[in-house]
Amino acid sequence: IDGYIATGRAKRPTADNGKVGGPLTQAMRKKIADGGFDTPYRLRKQIVEAVFGQIKQARGFRQFLLRGLANVRAEWAIICTAHNLVKLANLARPP
Repeated sequence: IDGYIATGRAKRPTADNGKVGGPLTQAMRKKIADGGFDTPYRLRKQIVEAVFGQIKQARGFRQFLLRGLANVRAEWAIICTAHNLVKLANLARPP
C-alpha cells in the first residue's frame, strides 16, 4: 500500500528536529516533492475532486434520497450520467 497523508496540518515544530511535522510528515513532503507532477496526490485534485464539486454545487446534489447500497449505487449512476450528458450537450453547442 502506497499511502499518502496531509502535510500541511501541523502548526508548530516538533521538539525532535525543530521542523514542522514529525518524521512521517517530512517523509511525505519528500515523497511528494520527488514524485513530480504525476504523483497521485497531485493528480487527485485535477481529476476527481472537481467533478464532485461540480455535482454538489451546479447540480445541487447534497444527499442521497434512497436507502440501501444497491439503491445508492443506482442513484449515483443516474447523477453521474446526468452530469456527463450536460457536459456533452455544452460541448456540442456552438460558441
